[in-house]
Amino acid sequence: MWQFCFLVIVGAVVVSAQFPRECVTPEGLRSGQCCPSPSGLPNDPCGSSTGRGQCVSVAVDTQPHGPQYPHDGRDDRERWPSRFFSRTCQCNGNFSGHNCGRCKHGLTGPNCDQRVPVVRRNVMQLNAEEKRAFVNALDQAKRTVHPDLVIATRHYPGIFGPDGNTTQFENVSIYNYFVWSHYYSVSKTFLGAGQASFGGVDFSHEGPGFLTWHRYHLLQLERDMQDMLQNPSFALPYWNFAIGGNTCDICTDDLMGARSNFDMNSLSSNSIFSQWRVVCESVEDYDTLGTICNSTESSPIRRNPAGNVNRPMVQRLPEPQDVADCLQVNTFDTPPFFSTSSESFRNTIEGYSAPKGNYDPIVRSLHNLAHLFLNGTGGQTHLSPNDPIFVLLHTFTDAIFDEWLRRHSPGLSVASVFKKRIVLHNGAVSFCANLKCFPTDAAVYPEQDAPIGHNRRYNMVPFWPPVTNSEMFVTAPENLGYSYQAEWPGTHLTRTPLISPSEKCSDDL
Repeated sequence: MWQFCFLVIVGAVVVSAQFPRECVTPEGLRSGQCCPSPSGLPNDPCGSSTGRGQCVSVAVDTQPHGPQYPHDGRDDRERWPSRFFSRTCQCNGNFSGHNCGRCKHGLTGPNCDQRVPVVRRNVMQLNAEEKRAFVNALDQAKRTVHPDLVIATRHYPGIFGPDGNTTQFENVSIYNYFVWSHYYSVSKTFLGAGQASFGGVDFSHEGPGFLTWHRYHLLQLERDMQDMLQNPSFALPYWNFAIGGNTCDICTDDLMGARSNFDMNSLSSNSIFSQWRVVCESVEDYDTLGTICNSTESSPIRRNPAGNVNRPMVQRLPEPQDVADCLQVNTFDTPPFFSTSSESFRNTIEGYSAPKGNYDPIVRSLHNLAHLFLNGTGGQTHLSPNDPIFVLLHTFTDAIFDEWLRRHSPGLSVASVFKKRIVLHNGAVSFCANLKCFPTDAAVYPEQDAPIGHNRRYNMVPFWPPVTNSEMFVTAPENLGYSYQAEWPGTHLTRTPLISPSEKCSDDL
């Protein structure tokens, strides 16, 4: 049986990313300040005169990170975004965005005080018109230049161009920006010409930030598409990939594209997505030449669900029981806060542990298994968002994360969450596991010693304005302006009470 859970929105979140077009002038970069004025309020940085926000110094994480990254001082993403900017807008109340000219997610109106429902539903439960509207919206996002953001095409030492006064940024479409930001977060550290780039670092995977990073990644796309469609209630649907079997139920021409009749690795010509071309494909050039992915499109999307004959274990999708087991893992993350962590909900849902939480180097489950099942573009970390199934796969992963937060309330009752030995050491409460003790807040979400980019207060790369992992470690309906209409494994069907505002307190994968 399944447990039914329908939640209404209550809270909201700021969503934007990388750098606004008006900030990447030579003067703007040299000043280190990105505090633009909202539209209609000239010469009013961050809308300060109307109380929308103020220009403040950027706070960066100073806690030590784990040993996985040994090249401190070599990567633009360290202490993000201080290599580029040191001051940004901090918005007040319900205002948000790079210039405080937007409303927070789930809110609209001149004063950002009108709530709108943003409800993410199972894509298989959409009617024909809704499916068509979603597919067309994705295609529109692929072809619409992002109205605010531009992408860097060089590392910071070359950001001012050959003449020292031509900054190296370019326009990108809304959807290709979504792809680019994922690529940028997983790209290797360039150590110089003739040296092998360092690939043992990933700012969005294999650490506690996996779930928080991808949550914000989806929020950014959802909000950009809301603006594009002029529909503040537009919501990304999800794909319940935990259906077992070797069939991709959303791989149909009315959704994400059926298999081509002429090439088992290609999409049907009847699908809009057969016309899409990928970006960020030239990884070897980026690693050897020190360039960065730009907006150049190249090959078509490749996909062959269940077609990897060399890896039988990835020829089937996860089972419903895998989700049930995963949701029973009590601890969010455990040392070393990496892909080798055991008894870690994060490592389990990411798919490096078996569904019940025990780490096994051979296993690929849940999120990782769903990616690898697709056997193509979607199974390669740096390319995976090019296949729009990525969106639906990650909204479901986020739905599981949100359900885990709702069930376990990790920030409220450490002892009940972990059901581990809690001890006092010089008056401080600690969580003990594997013969080592850690502060209880680290057991919930680590303050330090996670892989670089994954500490609790690290600004997630490359989002702008800066947003920390901790800001996404909250239940979505109460805090982030969206909800899921979802069913979860359980012994009987129950309805979660509605919440009112007054009640709010690589190989790849």
